[in-house]
Amino acid sequence: MMPYKHGNTVCVSSQAGCRMGCKFCASTLNGLDRNLTTSEILGQSYAIEKDMGERVSHIVLMGSGEPLDNFDNVMQFIRVISDDNGTNLSKRNITLSTCGLVDGIKKLADTGFPVTLALSLHAADDETRKKIMPIANKYTIQEELDACWYLFEKTGRRVSFEYSLINGVNDSPEDAVKLGKLIGGKNVHINLIPMNPVDERDLEQSTKQRIEAFCSAIEKYHINVTIRREMGRDINGACGQLRNRELEND
Repeated sequence: MMPYKHGNTVCVSSQAGCRMGCKFCASTLNGLDRNLTTSEILGQSYAIEKDMGERVSHIVLMGSGEPLDNFDNVMQFIRVISDDNGTNLSKRNITLSTCGLVDGIKKLADTGFPVTLALSLHAADDETRKKIMPIANKYTIQEELDACWYLFEKTGRRVSFEYSLINGVNDSPEDAVKLGKLIGGKNVHINLIPMNPVDERDLEQSTKQRIEAFCSAIEKYHINVTIRREMGRDINGACGQLRNRELEND
């Protein structure tokens, strides 16, 4: 659970592990074990509400796994949690994060669910993206963006782009200019993420100075951009870290 001024946000997992292989994420280190059932995804939010004695107001599908790789169970989760007979959570208060399964994005758009899509972009050109995200070998950035614009046309919901800043990989002034030119003028939001360190990888988090400079450069393109507050890292609870620690202890 992540408490904010506007309410309590819960980050839920959609899979045990992940097969997407993103280099900056610990969730994928041990591959995919299995999909979670609808009830298991629901149970994460219900258990937190029970333990905390407080209502959950927002849900982000940003835990372990790729939500669109478990499409049917995730869509049923959204239906149930937003139902009047469930917790009646507004679909507009649900954010679904994806590394970019284009067909899944289009299927999500066709449901008409007004959830917020958060695309894990993490690079402004295909070659850089291929180095850190295997999905880039299947879909180009332009194909990703076209799917996002299709979803916007279907739902009217602004798309959010997640961008983990990795020292010396995607955080240069030139990268910021590429990103600004790529999506400037669109009704979008960029969430800059200080990368959580993964012991098994040789990637490093960008410095605070480089992150702030990158943010300033993006703002020149009149794009709504924020720097995400780091949460969960202190308890190894960020991006699959907790699961990996427990697996190592077994």
